[in-house]
Amino acid sequence: MSVCSLTLAALGLFWIFSLRVNATASMPRGVYRLIPGLLERDDLVSFCLEEGDFANLALDRGYLRPGSCPNGLEPLLKRVAGIPGDRLEISQGGIAINGRLWPQSRAVYRDGHDRPMPDAKSLKSRTIPDGLVLVLSDRHPGGFDGRYFGLVPIATLQKVEPVFLLDPKGE
Repeated sequence: MSVCSLTLAALGLFWIFSLRVNATASMPRGVYRLIPGLLERDDLVSFCLEEGDFANLALDRGYLRPGSCPNGLEPLLKRVAGIPGDRLEISQGGIAINGRLWPQSRAVYRDGHDRPMPDAKSLKSRTIPDGLVLVLSDRHPGGFDGRYFGLVPIATLQKVEPVFLLDPKGE
């Protein structure tokens, strides 16, 4: 079998067993499994960006690679930072959720290649409405997350748990 065929077979097995691979620095690199359960604050989740400007930007800049999402991108892996009813306070220092500043949540104005980052006009100080959550990267100040694309629909999230991590401490 060719390398391409073996790769496709391996990817098929990953989907059959509800496994996802995270190769980005915004969360620990490794293998994650989709799990059932009600969504709670601090859960790890996998989701697809909705079609539009942010999905196009993520592909054009290489933040996300081609993948299994309906828009042709790979799913993101983030942590649920804020849930419906939580109070967001957006400031120069970052994002406070219910009065607690989320670590490394200050928006950056330029990415690692010195390109301007988008301004999440939809992310403003307010109470998170029903049906939406705030997802953030909890270990990478430059992660592409809700600081830029705003709140995401709960219905699009799939809860995940780590199976095998290559860099659990971010090293």
